[in-house]
Amino acid sequence: MSYVIAAAGTGGHIYPGLAVAEALLERGVEKSDIVFMGGDRLEATVYPAEGFPFVQLELQGLQRSITPRNLMLPGAVARAARRARREMTDREIRAVLGMGSYVTVPVGWAARQAKIPLLLHEQNAEAGLANRLMSRVATKAFVSFADTRGLGRQVLVGNPVRADLVGFARPDLRHEAMGRYGLSPGPVVVGVFGGSLGAGAINEAVTSLAREWSGPPIQLLHLAGRVHEDDMRELSRQAAVPWVVLGFEEEMRYFYAACDIVIARAGGAVAEIAVTGTPAVLVPGSFGGGHQAANAARFEEAGAAVVVEEDRLGALADSLEPLVEDPQLRRQMAGGLRELSHPHAATDLAIELEQAHG
Repeated sequence: MSYVIAAAGTGGHIYPGLAVAEALLERGVEKSDIVFMGGDRLEATVYPAEGFPFVQLELQGLQRSITPRNLMLPGAVARAARRARREMTDREIRAVLGMGSYVTVPVGWAARQAKIPLLLHEQNAEAGLANRLMSRVATKAFVSFADTRGLGRQVLVGNPVRADLVGFARPDLRHEAMGRYGLSPGPVVVGVFGGSLGAGAINEAVTSLAREWSGPPIQLLHLAGRVHEDDMRELSRQAAVPWVVLGFEEEMRYFYAACDIVIARAGGAVAEIAVTGTPAVLVPGSFGGGHQAANAARFEEAGAAVVVEEDRLGALADSLEPLVEDPQLRRQMAGGLRELSHPHAATDLAIELEQAHG
């Protein structure tokens, strides 16, 4: 049986889609029978590099500002849907999984027209526009948070994470992870990342924190994004605390194993934060309709994270210092994270895909 997974744009959509594909492989599906559809962004690199068939559609996202470019959107969606439907017919696709973002709309319409079951997955606590639209014609909609806003009937499965984070055990990996990054065994390790492309606002705030930190000993492990890597590494030489800068980490289990606390955006990475039990300072981005604020609020309500709004990043040290000082507080937060963790989400979705075609 062949399947389509539609995921595009950012790592928050792409890597959960990849996690579902890996779960299908574990269940005996051939790699050639798992077809990804997307555009020309990160997905065009990630999926082919992993050896999966990839159909690149000509895509155009909705601009939230008033612009003549939006007048071209219906035609672009129609062309992408026609291409997607041809591919589905030729490849005898049995079920489609849309992971949100703009690619879900043309691929979802193509599935509907071809009478192929369409499943949706929403990573955020507030559904994005594409999933809101396509939920009207979808067979099922799966969510990462209970009572996700913007969807009607929904099934809670959690947000898929890759296999190497399922069954994550920090003590088993800690020593190797510390050596991998050249970190010392004593000071608290504060991990920093802003998503698959990095985050300029977080990078700037961490630069100030590293220069001015006067609290208990810490060391920074910073995934700055490849675009910012060289600049941030240069700045790290002027810091008052040890500061390891990397552009990107392919094997995130080592990153989480090394970290006692992370400072991060509140997008798709919150699923990894939950499954690894890593206390977090979340900085929700205001882009994408503000869905990250809803994610961060759910974590804060569970006592699993501290939330710092982007316009308050100048006071980042004030929010971080209590976590560094108090190991018991970090343990309590880790307990809250376990309540939000769904380590088997990828397998659950793979099973749903297999069963969707009847």
